[in-house]
Amino acid sequence: MMRFVIVLLAGLVLAGCATSGNDPLAPKTVNSVNLKRYQGTWYELARLPMYFQRNCAQSEAHYTLKADGDIAVLNRCLTTDWQWEEARGTATPQIPGKTDKLWVEFDNWISRLLPGVAKGEYWVLFVSDDYKTAIVGDPSRRHLWLLSRSPQVNGVVREELLSKARQQGYDTTRLIWRVSDTKMAKTSN
Repeated sequence: MMRFVIVLLAGLVLAGCATSGNDPLAPKTVNSVNLKRYQGTWYELARLPMYFQRNCAQSEAHYTLKADGDIAVLNRCLTTDWQWEEARGTATPQIPGKTDKLWVEFDNWISRLLPGVAKGEYWVLFVSDDYKTAIVGDPSRRHLWLLSRSPQVNGVVREELLSKARQQGYDTTRLIWRVSDTKMAKTSN
């Protein structure tokens, strides 16, 4: 078990090193995010497969700007068994004063054991002018979230988000879409 933990942590450290710096092939971010406008609730419309969200049917993120400029993060996931799962963490700018590339570290046993090692990259690739839709990913293109202020968007907005994600090199054919409330209700009967 200890060997597994060491290998896992070494992999996380190496992954962080591999994407640091100015990679010309990395996805392009929005350059600046107004964190006051960005805070609040975002609903996940779709995501690329991710181990930590494997049981999620509906997910949402709640961001609260803190006095020190960091962001308090509360991620909630409703499983198909109608159970809420939560994860709390903090998002911190990777470069002081630059708000489009953040480190996110969740409060869990790994982060308590080795602070600063198990943090993920949260890159804002797109945010609409009205701050109602956003695309977030990471430089490896393994993680992607299409977000909205509402649980559903119309077809035009959906296609716009998909197009922008594809332009950044993300494989949108692998996206897992939010389960509708109607489908969730049918699974509970």
